[in-house]
This record gives sequence, structure tokens and C-alpha cells, in this order.
Amino acid sequence: MSDITNAQALADIFLQARHDKTALETIPPFLVPTREDQAYRTQDLVARALTPELGPVLGWKVGAATPEAEPFGAPIHRNTIVTDKSIIPADLCHVFGAEAEIAYRFGQDLPARDAAWTQDEVFAAIATIHPAIEIVDTRFAKFGSQDRLTHLADQGNHGAMVIGEGLPNWRDFTPTSLPMTMTINGEIAYQKRGGNSAGDPLRLLVWLANHASRHGYGIAKGTTIITGSTMGSHFVEPGAKIRVEFEGLPSVETSISTVK
Repeated sequence: MSDITNAQALADIFLQARHDKTALETIPPFLVPTREDQAYRTQDLVARALTPELGPVLGWKVGAATPEAEPFGAPIHRNTIVTDKSIIPADLCHVFGAEAEIAYRFGQDLPARDAAWTQDEVFAAIATIHPAIEIVDTRFAKFGSQDRLTHLADQGNHGAMVIGEGLPNWRDFTPTSLPMTMTINGEIAYQKRGGNSAGDPLRLLVWLANHASRHGYGIAKGTTIITGSTMGSHFVEPGAKIRVEFEGLPSVETSISTVK
């Protein structure tokens, strides 16, 4: 089977699992991506198939394993982006892994084009910095049970994104050393400084602008990009209340409903 055929077959499996709200134990070995371009091809097919249901891509997640590593990313649809204090339906995700992240919102379009977007152009398009909570999810019965590329193909394990109020003075913040506190149901779960494995998240935004361009999306004005967890993933149950504070930024909160 060709890469294109395999990518579509894997996309169909992910889409069916979403539709049926079932958890996959595994996928056929011959469909497991072995290269990043294969994973992104499946990711793109899923993203475009979900657009009629979940709305346009108005967000992205981006991260990297180390400050020197090649970043990775995934598109996020409008209907999985919510604002501070929103309640996330318990039936939205199979699992709920809370992550504290710094987000940036773009105030200008960065459309798909042949020429690469430069750092100066990308930075000039940034409008605001935000606190964010990503809820990571999976189409599999157990989170992290598959190889890296399979999870990348599965929309980078995205479930939902909660965005707090933004500030325009984003250049005044140093995310690599920014103090953060996460509380779960009023109890401190994490309290630390920095912690993003990718290091400076601003380099990720430049990579993401060009990745989105190459894949035909571009970045629309108003798009919000989350830039990687500062504390790993903290898995919670329905009914949990999650609050994140980064020093100098407004707080952001969400809760998971108890009714499916």
C-alpha cells in the first residue's frame, strides 16, 4: 500500500473512533507511521475531515523534546478552544490530562506562501501572550501506549484548549524562568519555575508559522498557539477543577463536567 493509502486508512480509523467514542487498543502494524511526513499526512486528513463538525483551524499546539530538537505540531479546531472558566463536557475526551502552557495569539495573518516566514515577520504578527490549559486526550485505551509518530498522527493527543485573558506586552515575559502554579480542586499540584522541555517557546512559533504554511493552512489573524507543557500531564477525573497561574499573567481556570 502507498503512503497516501495508509495515511487515509489510519485517518479513517481515528475518525471512526471519534465518531463511535470508542478507545483503540492498537492499530494494524503496517499502518504505524515510520516517518514524520506520514504522521502529518494522517493528521492533515483528520483535521480536514473534522472541520465541518469542529469548525476551522484557529489554534495550534507546538512543542519540542529539547531546546535543540526539531519541533512538532498539530492543528486545533475552533470548537475545542474555550475561554477562562469554561466547563469541558465529560464526554469530549477519553482521558483528561491537564497541562499548564504559555500561549500566543496572532494579530495578523501569516498566510501560506512559498517564501519562508522570518523571525522578524512572525514576531511582528504576535498580538498577545496568554495563560493556557491544554487537556490532552487519545484515541487509544491507554495514554502514551503507542509510539511517538502514531500519537503525533492522532492530532498530537489534543483534546481541548482553555485560553485565559491575554496581555499585549509579551516581550516582557521570559517563559523559560516564569513561575507557575497549578491547583487541582484547590490543592497545589505543581509549583515551579519554567519547565518547558522545548526551552524558549518563541523559536517554536517561527517553526510553526512555516509548518502551517507548508501544509496549506497558514495562520489566520486570531489564531492561538500553545507552546508545550511546563509540567508534564496531570490526569484528572470528571468533576475536577483546574486552575493555572503564571506570574504576571491573569489566571486561567476550567472544570470537567460530571455528566456524560
